[in-house]
Amino acid sequence: MPLATTRRAGLVDQVIEQLRDAVTQGEWPIGERIPTEPELAGQLGVGRNTVREAVRALAHTGLLEVRQGDGTYVRATSEVSGAIRRLCGSELREVLQVRRILEVEGARLAAASRTEEEVVELRSLLERRNAELREGHWEDFARLDAEFHFAVVQSGHNTLLTEMYRGLTEVITASVAATSNVTPGHEYLPEIGHEGLAEAIADGDADRAASEACGFLDELLARVEHDES
Repeated sequence: MPLATTRRAGLVDQVIEQLRDAVTQGEWPIGERIPTEPELAGQLGVGRNTVREAVRALAHTGLLEVRQGDGTYVRATSEVSGAIRRLCGSELREVLQVRRILEVEGARLAAASRTEEEVVELRSLLERRNAELREGHWEDFARLDAEFHFAVVQSGHNTLLTEMYRGLTEVITASVAATSNVTPGHEYLPEIGHEGLAEAIADGDADRAASEACGFLDELLARVEHDES
């Protein structure tokens, strides 16, 4: 895919999008060194500082890796897989511990405060999540699983908790993928279902909803701690 000359408005965002497309569409395979900063600036018709900012942003998401004195290399084909590469061991355990703190109380609040429309949305997200899993669409599964958990928290109608959880979206999606091994070439782990959580919230049973949320996160933590030992 040839890179297009950018428009003048929002240059950094445009360059980020074009570089991301070059990676996700296979123009630059994993492990390949991308064109140099001056070459990209010339191809895109922008300054080197703009290219540098775009590359730095994509390195932060895990798509690219900047090697000082050697160049910039493609590290992953999507933000999810890039985040998974950064999320492992003790860091993954800490993410799951924070998720447990937020999601257990989020589930309790959701059971007490959810609307009928939110119950319908939770069930819809769960069905779509399970469908993507059956089809082997790993990244869509991870994204929808994270959306389901966010919808649970959102159904509790606690604005501060919702915004705290929203700020963790990327790392939560990565933790879903990492703990499910939902990436090609990995052995698939037995699925942890969320039907019990959704039904507890629908029934308005706060204690059961909290227990369901705590139970599956405890199981994920046990898996991670076993892998570390």
